[in-house]
Amino acid sequence: MSVLTRDEAQTRADFLDVHHYTIELDLTCGDDTFDSRTLIRFGTRVDGDTFVELKPAELRSVTLDGHPLAPETLDGNRLALPNLTAGEHELRVDARMRYSRTGEGMHRFTDPTDGETYVYTQLFMDDVQRVFAAFDQPDLKAVFELSVKAPQHWTVLANGITEQADGVWKAAPTPLISTYLVAVAAGPWHSVRTEHRGLPFGLHCRRSLAPYLDADCDELLDVTRACFDRYHEKFDEPYPFDSYDQAFVPEFNAGAMENPGLVTFRDEFVYRSAVTDTERQTRAMVIAHEMAHMWFGDLVTLKWWDDIWLNESFAEYMGYQTLTEATRFTDTWTDFGVTRKSWGYDADQRPSTHPVAPEAVDDTASALLNFDGISYAKGASALRQLVAWLGEKDFLAGINTHFARHKFANATLADFIDNLAGATDRDVHAWADAWLRTTGVDTLTPRITPGEHGTCALTVDRAGSRPHRIAAGLYDRDLGDDGGQLVLRERLHLDLPQTDAHPIGKRPALLLLNDGDLTYAKVRFDPESFETVRKELSGLPRPLTRAVVWNTLRDAVRDGELAPAAYLETARAHLPLETDLAIVQGVLAFASTYIADRYLTPEERPAALATLSELCRDLIRRTEDGDNPGLRLIAVRHRIDVAAHPDTIAAWLADGTVPGGPELDPELRWRVLARLAVLGATDEAAIAAELERDPSATGQEGAARCRAALPDPEAKARAWEAMFGSDDLSNYLFTATARGFWQPEQADLVREYVARYYPDALAVADRRGPAIAEAAGRWAFPAHAVDPDTLRLGEACLRDADPIPALRRKLVDQLDDLTRALRVQGIGKD
Repeated sequence: MSVLTRDEAQTRADFLDVHHYTIELDLTCGDDTFDSRTLIRFGTRVDGDTFVELKPAELRSVTLDGHPLAPETLDGNRLALPNLTAGEHELRVDARMRYSRTGEGMHRFTDPTDGETYVYTQLFMDDVQRVFAAFDQPDLKAVFELSVKAPQHWTVLANGITEQADGVWKAAPTPLISTYLVAVAAGPWHSVRTEHRGLPFGLHCRRSLAPYLDADCDELLDVTRACFDRYHEKFDEPYPFDSYDQAFVPEFNAGAMENPGLVTFRDEFVYRSAVTDTERQTRAMVIAHEMAHMWFGDLVTLKWWDDIWLNESFAEYMGYQTLTEATRFTDTWTDFGVTRKSWGYDADQRPSTHPVAPEAVDDTASALLNFDGISYAKGASALRQLVAWLGEKDFLAGINTHFARHKFANATLADFIDNLAGATDRDVHAWADAWLRTTGVDTLTPRITPGEHGTCALTVDRAGSRPHRIAAGLYDRDLGDDGGQLVLRERLHLDLPQTDAHPIGKRPALLLLNDGDLTYAKVRFDPESFETVRKELSGLPRPLTRAVVWNTLRDAVRDGELAPAAYLETARAHLPLETDLAIVQGVLAFASTYIADRYLTPEERPAALATLSELCRDLIRRTEDGDNPGLRLIAVRHRIDVAAHPDTIAAWLADGTVPGGPELDPELRWRVLARLAVLGATDEAAIAAELERDPSATGQEGAARCRAALPDPEAKARAWEAMFGSDDLSNYLFTATARGFWQPEQADLVREYVARYYPDALAVADRRGPAIAEAAGRWAFPAHAVDPDTLRLGEACLRDADPIPALRRKLVDQLDDLTRALRVQGIGKD
């Protein structure tokens, strides 16, 4: 299959005007394929040749202006359209298409709970070709008119309002949108419908999830309405489509997709089990993020994929900011600092880093790799810094000019910056060059110099090239009766690079750069402040301030400046006193996944697990009064994950509850069983019994993970064969199996598979494509094997083989993380 290059897209955009698609889909043709008939009306500006894209199981017929073209001229995914004369044309394509099990194209899923089947599209980047013929690039917008034949008891959702007659559903014609934004979701949906400001709103999920959607529908609709209203206060352009449906669909690869009028979400957001309020906040943020795309991405769309950050960074920033302003989730930036910024920082320090706005993305395969922590988290951080520097009034004025000038059309970075520049006297072009065209993370280090009469002055040393507007927090110890607290004396506002030392009075107990987390940079402590942090971190008054500190400690561990054991000691001392759920979850995740599993040697790991287990026990004891069920749930989850001995968690499973609560819901039961499998304290019979108790799709995934985690050679062989020897696993079952397979406790048992991983991952990626390649690179990689041999094998694979781009990117990142882990393990060693 040929990937579309930027040059080809530009040539075709100069040649074509695409007006209208009429698409007929027949979803009643069996379990493997569906029928797709497409009529494309388009014009050509001059005489010439072009091509249309399609990936059919069978191409039945093609006619161009009433004249048949030979189906066998289809070359991979390209059908040549030769000898076109300037003027108007009609292309008709009749094809049989394959359903997908990998979350790409038209994904088909049968619910094991009740046997009902659902299909939905995910057409992002270049997967529209798996569903219908198209001139598949974002700057060839058109009107799309869909009709879908479906089983009688199904409902069909699409970008516009749908109506049904005699088993055929017709969707209202769309406004001008890009090919990748067309959407269909069909099946016996359970739906909750309402109206808001005269528009139909809907929530949809599988029937088996109906009770869980109904339990949360008020919260979901409240967030949706609040964000919708807030965006109408911010944006001059009204919502540009005729309805707003949100469908929670199975086995979805992303968090969600911003199809205009029909946003699709992974249906793990319909919670079957208990969740924390931070997880509810995350779901609400995704709702806000996708709704922001209705303007930035759908109304105004990038011309080419080098500007994908314009979609994602804007939606990421606006999602967090709007949620804070419009809903009960008023502390979202703490969660962003803990969970999203670390994603950006990590990505930006790898060999695969790229600018937020890269100058050249040569083709669609390269573009797909840029959906990472840089395009999302770093880009959103850059926009947050821009708003701090520019002011929100001027920022929104520029945004609204952008919408007005480019609505239902396409725009570039240059257009965006010009529109912002027109709203301010500041040099936005210079800011964009410094922030959006460069790579890497600046590091800010305070230098405190003594002056006269016990006073000090602050200078900030900057390793990097970007300007920064930051706050520096000066904290003193509380000398009152309570003690144990750090009190903010002053928050200095600084513009970097700094020319003169800034007087700060007496030396503070703690000086914290980037207090408030308004910029994107690593920060360091002066020695006295670091000692204060180690002893008094939990005494800082604001969660966002503590999040900046924890991120600084995390960066220091990764950079080899702080021993992993020292991070654990700090967590052990201060996390039992922490009140913010996002911080507790983030610190425990880093401590277990990175420090215990990778940054400490196998000999040091048991002591780390014991420390984490004790920490979780403290949190569980602290929450016995039931006042903080979210904190207790986090502690219980992590206590299960770090258990070194099976007795306690096996008793919880047998009793169906943790003493004092919570009762074990399906998520906790599968979590316990997975850990018991790792420890060799359960067997196939117990897994089968649990699956009979919970035969849902989530139960199927839990069973697959448990079976792969059993410390048995035959179980490992079966799991490996399922992942790499056959193509039967869906994307979710592949991931579940991979997550169970590698376990640090089983390093000797799975040692032989480390060398097998590289050729087998190459083969499955070649056969099954980017989604499985990404899963194989992310979840099936032997990350526990922090060993020079693993690194050498991976480097040889990249040097001597030719992985598809999605796998190559994952391997580059995994091997860089492995190199870092080897370096960190050398701290303090001879």
